[in-house]
Amino acid sequence: MRKAFICPTKYVQGEDELLNLGYFVRTFGKKALLIADPFALKLVAEKLEATQKKYGVEFITSDIFKGECSRGVVKALQDFAKQNKCNCTIGLGGGKAIDTSKCVAAGTNLIICPTIAATDAPTSHSAVLYTDDHHFDDYAYFKQSPSVVLIDTTVIANAPARFLVSGMGDALSTYFEARANVRSCSNVNAGLPCGADRNKGTLLGYGTMASFALAELCYNTLLSDGVKAKTACELHCVTPAFEKIVETNILLSGLGFESGGLAAAHAIHDGLTLLPSHTKFYHGEMVAFGTICQLVLENSPEEELYEVLDFCDAVGLPVCLKDLGTDEIDDEMLTAIAEKSCIPDESIHNMPFPVTVDMVKAAIKTADKIGYDYRYGFCECDDECNC
Repeated sequence: MRKAFICPTKYVQGEDELLNLGYFVRTFGKKALLIADPFALKLVAEKLEATQKKYGVEFITSDIFKGECSRGVVKALQDFAKQNKCNCTIGLGGGKAIDTSKCVAAGTNLIICPTIAATDAPTSHSAVLYTDDHHFDDYAYFKQSPSVVLIDTTVIANAPARFLVSGMGDALSTYFEARANVRSCSNVNAGLPCGADRNKGTLLGYGTMASFALAELCYNTLLSDGVKAKTACELHCVTPAFEKIVETNILLSGLGFESGGLAAAHAIHDGLTLLPSHTKFYHGEMVAFGTICQLVLENSPEEELYEVLDFCDAVGLPVCLKDLGTDEIDDEMLTAIAEKSCIPDESIHNMPFPVTVDMVKAAIKTADKIGYDYRYGFCECDDECNC
């Protein structure tokens, strides 16, 4: 049996670690293409200036990236990097800047510096491409994971707590999706060569014991430290619980999803991007609801389902469509979401049973009702109540 596991060459996490960024750039050369969203760039400008001066490196920036990881943006940045003779690529900021940097680097000389812990994207050798109008386009896979993942916990602690909570929503799916892959004996993306056909199983590989253990640790750490970490982040404090959740959101979830596999939760997320309101919500917030849908789809024990609902409620993650800005959903939209979730290459087919569009529609409707009743259904106030 062929098994596969993939991870970054180096993962470093600590307070003020961005001051050491220049050291890692020097391992490739003296010039780095820096891809960042403007807010993140301004936020850490002093640290970037200090590390350039200390290590004698130069960060080359461009206004080509405007917040979306699309094919046109990637090509323009690749041309820009070549023209400026950059030795490596730095992705700094949130998920879109990180994914764009991965696509530009194409698996070579890549340093990832998240300024938020909102997704598990930083460690992976994959990226998500979107269209210019913000709809899901495709997944991209590269020959290796990032060379360096550098986490400055001081920066992350000063970001809004909603980002950290979103990261917990993304991480929440890791164990349940890995478990589905184990039960179905599905291939995982860790063994996928660059440009290979995902359907050719001999090019892939099954998940390892290590990846499933990381996925379990990911879920258990969320339950034990998630609420404490959120409180610390709201106070802009770096505490042991906060450090554990940053590692959980980025490293444990990142290695767990990529080497353990995705399943229904992320596929349903991809379908939910059809909702008009989806641009107001973060990836992990939508994945959290997708996880609840997966638990309904696989008829998870009630105790487990409500453990997940309790966690989501405690940290403030969505549990129903109302929480995602959608009070009502008609059958036409529901069908479209389910169909997008079930396209042939989607991860929903890693579930340990055949999945149909009707099954997904039923799971979303049922999960929505359960989540709505859990959060709103037993309140005696009117519809405008926020209790």
